[in-house]
This record gives sequence, structure tokens and C-alpha cells, in this order.
Amino acid sequence: MSGILGKKVGMTRLIQDDGRVIPVTVVECPPNEITQVKTVDKDGYPAIVLGFSELKKPTKTKKFRYVREFRTLNDTEYKKGDKVTLENFLELATVKITAISKGKGFQGVIKRHNFSRGPESHGSHHHREPGSVGACAKPGRVAKGKKMPGHMGTDQVTVRKVKIAHLDPSKNLIALKGAVPGPNGGLIIIRTK
Repeated sequence: MSGILGKKVGMTRLIQDDGRVIPVTVVECPPNEITQVKTVDKDGYPAIVLGFSELKKPTKTKKFRYVREFRTLNDTEYKKGDKVTLENFLELATVKITAISKGKGFQGVIKRHNFSRGPESHGSHHHREPGSVGACAKPGRVAKGKKMPGHMGTDQVTVRKVKIAHLDPSKNLIALKGAVPGPNGGLIIIRTK
């Protein structure tokens, strides 16, 4: 199985027998339905399309809130309408996580790019400003890609090799070691590679 869709529940911790405390993020992954099977003959590559979070009032064309495509090795073992559950992840030790990070709005250079602040006293007017941004009269402009204040967050973030701390297929819960990007209730895409 190449992946599954889930919803971030929140963070908690697991206490081991030797007293170690492991911070984990709990993700709820109800059974995902295969809405489409892509084949090499028809589409040029093998893949499955999973639907997650069924709508209360589905339309003729839209049945799920989230629909994502996962590449597969072959297209013969999957059928439209089948369910994908967490039982396929029992043998795995690590997974790849993709999510949309929390939005921070418009932020300055200290928070956005980890700049250092200027002196705070003795008549200094340079506290949290970015400082010099241009060169001289030769370019006569600010170079592209300059680290400046601006919009921060709501980016697609992928974290690789996230360890699976606990897996409970009966309750559709998976506990991933450490933090996972995105807010509570946000969509989490779990991939096997």
C-alpha cells in the first residue's frame, strides 16, 4: 500500500516501561475508499485515488471532501470501492508525512527568517527592522530573493522518515513520533515511501 489520508487529532505522550517519555502526534485514519484506479493502458501509469471525509450532502460529482492520488507498483490488486485501512501499515517502521503548515499571517524578519535584533537602548532606532536591503547605484534595485517581511505559513510541508510509535487499527489511530505539520483537524497525507 502506498498511502492513506487522515485527520490530525493532536499531541500527547507515551510513557515507556523504563520511564522514558515519547512525544507523539495522534492521527485518525478512518478507512479510505478507492474512488478511481488508474492503469498503465489508460492513464500511462498505475495509481489509485483515495477519498476521505465523506460529505453529508454529496453531489453527483463530489462525494468526499478530500481526494488524493497515490502511485502504486501495479494496478491489478485494487478495485474501485475497496477500503484502505491502517492494517496495511503494521509492518512499517517509518512513513512520510505531508500536510499544510499553520498560517502565521504577515510576519517580520525576526520571526520569519530568524534575524537578530538591533540594540534596544541609547537612542537606537534599529530594534526589529531588517536593516540595509539594497546594494549601491550599480544595480539600483533590491535583489530578487532577498529575505524580507511577508506572508508566513500555509505551505505544503513534507517530513520524511517519521517513526511510528503506536498503531491501533481497531480505533483507526496512528501515533507518530514528534510533531507533525498542520493544525488540529487538518488533513494529513501518510505515504509509505
